[in-house]
Amino acid sequence: MTENSRIVKDSVAPVIVKGAAANGHHAQLANGGHAALGKDGKKVAVPLLESDAHAIHEPPDGGTRAWLVMVGAFLCNGVLFGVINTYSVVYLSLQKQLQEIGDNEASGKAALVGSLTIGTTFLLSPVSGILTDKIGLRRTTFIGGLLTCSGMFLSSFFTHSVTALYFTYGIMFGLGAALAYTPSLAILGHYFKRYLGLVNGVVTAGSSVFTAIMPVCLNYLVEHTGLATSFRILAIISSFVIFCALLYKPLQPPPPPPKVKPGRSAVNTFLRSFINFDNWKKRRYIIWAVSIPIALFGYFVPYVHMGKFVQDNFPGKGENLPVMCIGITSGLGRLIFGFIADMPRVNRVLLQQMSFVLIGTLTMCLPATGSFPLLLAIALAMGLFDGCFISLLGPIAYDICGPRGATQAIGFLLGMCSLPLTLGPPVAGMLYDQTGSYKLPFILAGIPPLFGASTMFLIRCVKDDDPKQATMVTEPKLEPLAHTAWDCENPTDGKPLNGSLHHERRATLASSGINAKSPLLTHASVSSLILEAYIADNPVFRLYAERKYCYGIL
Repeated sequence: MTENSRIVKDSVAPVIVKGAAANGHHAQLANGGHAALGKDGKKVAVPLLESDAHAIHEPPDGGTRAWLVMVGAFLCNGVLFGVINTYSVVYLSLQKQLQEIGDNEASGKAALVGSLTIGTTFLLSPVSGILTDKIGLRRTTFIGGLLTCSGMFLSSFFTHSVTALYFTYGIMFGLGAALAYTPSLAILGHYFKRYLGLVNGVVTAGSSVFTAIMPVCLNYLVEHTGLATSFRILAIISSFVIFCALLYKPLQPPPPPPKVKPGRSAVNTFLRSFINFDNWKKRRYIIWAVSIPIALFGYFVPYVHMGKFVQDNFPGKGENLPVMCIGITSGLGRLIFGFIADMPRVNRVLLQQMSFVLIGTLTMCLPATGSFPLLLAIALAMGLFDGCFISLLGPIAYDICGPRGATQAIGFLLGMCSLPLTLGPPVAGMLYDQTGSYKLPFILAGIPPLFGASTMFLIRCVKDDDPKQATMVTEPKLEPLAHTAWDCENPTDGKPLNGSLHHERRATLASSGINAKSPLLTHASVSSLILEAYIADNPVFRLYAERKYCYGIL
């Protein structure tokens, strides 16, 4: 009652901000929520709600900063996966060097460098999600940029030592890519909501654009300048990630610290301080996070074995042309399906299911292709739906887990995907060695995407709390508190009150000597007035009510 006494004494009409908290506390004002007008016309400090520090802000869906963030994320994706996807050029040079010194395991050792890079990038993505929540998007991306740049620069001094490249190129660059990739997807939800699907499509298309350009440029550099100089130039290109990090100004607050509950062990409390366990309480996310890795067991097989398949079945044809077709239409698919995903009433999960069904079906059709043009047509279609699958990862994570849980949701999903992406192609290679044909490997590779798409139907059968119901800070609308007090205590869902109830409320307040139009009421005092008015009208408690409670000295 002390706070209420100060309000009445200073004759300040308290106001509330639309969408802010109630229960008699002052909400944030439009100028930042730090002051109200006192009796002398000067601003008086007003304490903010504790929950406002963790309020979720509405994304601006545009503006100069938002579009710069999109361009930065586009460059970040392009640089990272442009380097990773063009390792075949580096592989040929390393393999040649190892063969010249008489190494009998030249192919395996050279391939392991690239495998460590892609495996580390996905496997350590959960670490990126945790660091993002602890130290922020900008710092995590900045550290990732430093690691990628440093790893590539150090690799230029160890071009003749594959063992050193395992650490500098494979683990060091891969860790930097993991730390920078997850924030590049998570930051988009801070600036976009209505166009989130399209923006994700544009950003993820960066990897397709750079993958189409960098092989030619890198091959020219390796032939004319050597591997060491090429690595130094790649280090300069990787430094762009550091500058992209400077654009990543987060708009959403970090997740609130976990509540300390009695009886919880120290280990449990420690883990909860790093891992967002709320995501793993959402059954929809669990189903989605399990279905995606299942589908990816066969997803990457055509990318790895397509060249050998063309050599066996269409000798003399361009063995790299089908993979190039997949890359081109994948970038186009990310833009098209990103735009479609933003349309009203479009189910993004269902759209991703459709992409897996078609990828699996087209993979199973590969052994039956009788002509090279038909194979190119299938590759073009596979790339289109590959872009659909990739562009929807970020938007679906935001739909299921909300802005606060999306970062770790993406990170842990990518970490879980590292195992099937690594195991699928070797298993297909073993089957090819046993059978001498790609018929069985490609047919079996088409089954996991179909099965993963089927298990995603379970998402429609479960229901979680809507993450969008969290407190959202919108444009403030100042209103007299007394005008909305009744509506807060007795919501009418926007319907006008009937005459009898309206007069009854006025009579109830009047019975306590209170003016119903007074701007001095707070939510807490209105609740008390209703109770006191009832007691005062009851003969048993009337004497007690008159002596015990007095609202004139608020």
